[in-house]
Amino acid sequence: QNIMKHISSIAGVEYKKDAKTDVSLRVITDHIRSTTFMVGDGIMPSNEGRGYVLRRLLRRAARHGRLLGIKRPFLCEVCDTVINENAGAYPELAEKREYIKKIIGVEEEAFARNVDKGTELLNGFIAELAESGKTVLSGDHAFQLSDTYGFPIDLTIEICEEKGITVDSERFKELALEQRARAKADHLAKAGSSWADNSIRIEAPKTVFTGYTDTSAEASVLAIYKEGSEIESANEGEDVVVLLDRTPFYAESGGQVGDTGIITTGTCTVAVADTIKNEGHFLHIASVTEGTLSKGDKVTAAIDTTRRNSIMRNHTSAHLLQYALRQVLGDHVHQAGQLVNEKACRFDFNHFSAMTEQEIADVENIVNSYIMAAVPVTMQEMPIEEAKKLGAMALFGEKYGDTVRVVTAGDSVEFCGGTHVSNASHIGLFKIVSESSVAAGVRRIEAVTGTGVLELLNGFKDTINRAAKALKLANVNELPEKCAAVTAELKDKEKALESMNQQMANAKAAAIFDNASDVNGVKVVAAEVTGATPDSLRKMGDSVKDRDEDVIALFACINGEKGTFYCVCTSGAVKRGAHAGKLVQQAAAMTGGKGGGRPDSAMAGMGSTDKAAEAIAAFKDITAGFIK
Repeated sequence: QNIMKHISSIAGVEYKKDAKTDVSLRVITDHIRSTTFMVGDGIMPSNEGRGYVLRRLLRRAARHGRLLGIKRPFLCEVCDTVINENAGAYPELAEKREYIKKIIGVEEEAFARNVDKGTELLNGFIAELAESGKTVLSGDHAFQLSDTYGFPIDLTIEICEEKGITVDSERFKELALEQRARAKADHLAKAGSSWADNSIRIEAPKTVFTGYTDTSAEASVLAIYKEGSEIESANEGEDVVVLLDRTPFYAESGGQVGDTGIITTGTCTVAVADTIKNEGHFLHIASVTEGTLSKGDKVTAAIDTTRRNSIMRNHTSAHLLQYALRQVLGDHVHQAGQLVNEKACRFDFNHFSAMTEQEIADVENIVNSYIMAAVPVTMQEMPIEEAKKLGAMALFGEKYGDTVRVVTAGDSVEFCGGTHVSNASHIGLFKIVSESSVAAGVRRIEAVTGTGVLELLNGFKDTINRAAKALKLANVNELPEKCAAVTAELKDKEKALESMNQQMANAKAAAIFDNASDVNGVKVVAAEVTGATPDSLRKMGDSVKDRDEDVIALFACINGEKGTFYCVCTSGAVKRGAHAGKLVQQAAAMTGGKGGGRPDSAMAGMGSTDKAAEAIAAFKDITAGFIK
C-alpha cells in the first residue's frame, strides 16, 4: 500500500477514482517491486535474457508513469519505498540501496530520451490508420520505431492494443531478420569481398582447428571461393577465400580477431589477411601473391606468431580485467562486449557511472599483481555443469554445448574458446588507456599490454620532451612548475588585455554617444564598429548603458562574410517600451538575418553584410515604433 501511495503522491492522483488510472498505478506498483528485487539480485538491464525482462518491466512502468502525467524520472524514488518496506526480510536490499536506485534511474533516463519521439511518431501512425479506417499497424512502421528510435516492439504492441489496433508482428520479425542478415553480410564483406554472399552452402567437413597447440599445420585445400562462387584454382593477384581440412588459424569469435599468416605449397604463396568462421568451417580471407593455388593441393598453413602472441596477451589481460573490475566495482559487472586484437584490448561492461581515477588505478594494480606473480594460465575442457559449479563466467555473445573450454588465470575463471598465454607473466605489463561511456549503463575500457605499453610510454616520453623543448627547459622534471608559471603569466596578460579592450570600448562608445539621436526623450545610437568582435560589442554596450538612464544602442561588427548586431536598452528605456530582443530582430531581418534575446540585451546574426548600413540607418525609425 505504501508503494502505491508513493506513486499516487508523485502523480497527484487517488486510487479507485478512475479505472484507467488504477490500471497504471497497479502496473507501476507491481513492476517497481519486481525490478527492485531483480537489480538487487545482480541483474542488469540488457537486450537479452533476464536483463531484457528487467528492461521491459522498467520501460512499461515508466510509460504508465507518463500516462499518469509524470514527466520526470520517478521510479528510482519509488524503489526507495520498496526497499524500506522489505528491508526487514531482505536486508541486502538496504545494503545495495544506492546501487539499485542508480541502475533504475539510468535506465529510466535512457528510455525517456527515446519514448517521447517514438510515442509522437506512433500516435501519428495510429491517427493515419483511424482516418483510413484500418486497424493493423504495418510491420514496416513498427520496425522504423524500433530501429530508428529504439522504441521497443512490445511497447508498440501494448499501445496499439489499447487503441484496438493490431501490429503486423510477422512483417516486423521479417525485417529484423533481414537487418541481422545484412549486418552479417556486411561483416563478412568487410572481412573479404570473396565471401560477401553468405547464402553459399559449403559441402565439406567442418574444419579441424589445431591452433591451441600448433602455429603451423599440414593441410589440404578443400575449396576455393571467389566473388561468392567456388572455383577450381586461383592465380597470382586474385583475392579468394580458402577452405582447408585443418588449420592453426584462429577464426574471429568471442571478440578475438582472426589470425593472419601464409599458406604455402612448393610453388605458391597465399597471404591470409583474416580468418572467419561459418558454421564450423574456417574461412581464410586471402590473396594469392605467388604461383597458382588449386583445390586438392597439399599446403602448409602458418600463422603470424608475433601477432598471435600480442593477441593472446591482450585476451588473457581481458579476463584478468573483468575479475579486477568485479573486485573494485562490484559483482554487477559483466562483460557487455569486447574486441581483442594485436594492438589493444577493448572491454565493454555493465556499470552505471564513470570510474574514478582511484578505481582505475586499483583495477590496474590488481591485473598487474597477477602478471608480476606469474600465475599460470590453464585451459581445459569439461562438462558445462561442472564448469558452472566452478563459478566460470560465460563469454559475451557465445553459445555453449554440453562440453565447454574453461580458462583459469589466477582467480579468474571463464568459459572461453580463445587463445591465451600459458602464464600471466607473458603479458608483461597492463595499462588502461581510457575509460568512457558507450551506452546507458555500459562503460568501455581500452587497455594495452606488453610492447603496447612500451609504445605508449615512449609516446608519453616524446610528448614530454617536445613540451620541455618548446618551453626551453633542459630538465623535463621542471615541466609542471614551468607550465604553472606560464599559465599564470598568460592569465595576467589576459587581464591586462581585457582592461585595455574595455578602455578602447569606452572610448569608442563615448565618441558614438556624442552623436546620439533623441527619440521621444530616449537617446538612440547606432553604428558599425570597425575591427570589433561580438565580445567587444558587449563591452561597448555596457559602457553606453552607464552614460544615461534612457538609452538604446545598436552596434554592428563585420568580420569577413559574417556580421553581428548587438543591442542594449537601459532599464529606463525598457520601461518606456523598448525591447532589445525585438529591436535587434527587426534590424537583422533587414539583412536577412535572425536573432533575439532579453529586453535589456540581445544579439543577432546578419544575413547579408551588404545591407548592414541600411539597417543601421533605419534603426532610429525602428525604435520610434517602440518608445511610448
